[in-house]
Amino acid sequence: MKPVRKAVLPVAGFGTRVLPATKAVPKEMLTVFDRPALQYVVDEAREAGIEHFVFVTGRGKQAIEDYFDKAYELEATLEAKKKDAILAEVRAASLPPGASSFTRQQAALGLGHAVLCARDIIGDEPFAVLLPDVIVKGNGRSCLGQMIDAYNEVGGNIVAVDEVPQERVNQYGVIDPVTAGDPTGSGGPLVKMKGMVEKPPVAQAPSRLKITGRYILQPEVFDLLATQTPGAGGEIQLTDAMQRLMGTQDFHAFKYDGKDYDCGDKLLYLEAFAAMALANPELGAKARAVLEDVLKRK
Repeated sequence: MKPVRKAVLPVAGFGTRVLPATKAVPKEMLTVFDRPALQYVVDEAREAGIEHFVFVTGRGKQAIEDYFDKAYELEATLEAKKKDAILAEVRAASLPPGASSFTRQQAALGLGHAVLCARDIIGDEPFAVLLPDVIVKGNGRSCLGQMIDAYNEVGGNIVAVDEVPQERVNQYGVIDPVTAGDPTGSGGPLVKMKGMVEKPPVAQAPSRLKITGRYILQPEVFDLLATQTPGAGGEIQLTDAMQRLMGTQDFHAFKYDGKDYDCGDKLLYLEAFAAMALANPELGAKARAVLEDVLKRK
């Protein structure tokens, strides 16, 4: 079984739900308290042991490549001014030489098409997909790290999930488990799955396990994406290709230990910002005081 060494990060989207902020700044580079949203996602993958990052970009996304590059002038200035703590943070944000690739998605044809754009770089290896507008804070080990540990046990394909209340299942994509009558996968963190359902009616939902935006996939999915017809929204959908791959390969849902924060719209972005501020080990207590003061004044 080949190890998971590479990750695909689809960062070509326009960020229409958080306009006008994203008119000139990539949505992935919007600051969530003390760093861009994308930095949290990359940090998660690095902690999991990912060695190579494939960023699938679009027009106007040059800031992403610049951010993960070495900033010689900035680092020299910080070093000369003895701002060692800030310098260490700046250097930590950079990716090592040869650890990143950038490929262009020339048209907005869907998530599946974005993943397909990484095919030649990924090659014949299993790989991770991390949606960049979802920040996942794992308890202890990162979400992707937990998934890779599970992958090393069972192989195949793995989808990160977490449990949501029954009355909210119609807001998400949920997994359809092989074992009927177990809507929460109470048998353990790994749940064998036979399908996925996008925003099902509450009474017809096959489970309460929401798909979170983290995947480990086998390279055979590329052949399916290459022949995938447009699905919802007239786009090439990753979930459609995954459904087809389930006919020949095992898929497991993995209930990770942690919490996800979707930065996909303005209020969800606010929640993520506040949560990351409160979780900051150095400034969390002061951030709480600031938030409480704002609420009191309102």
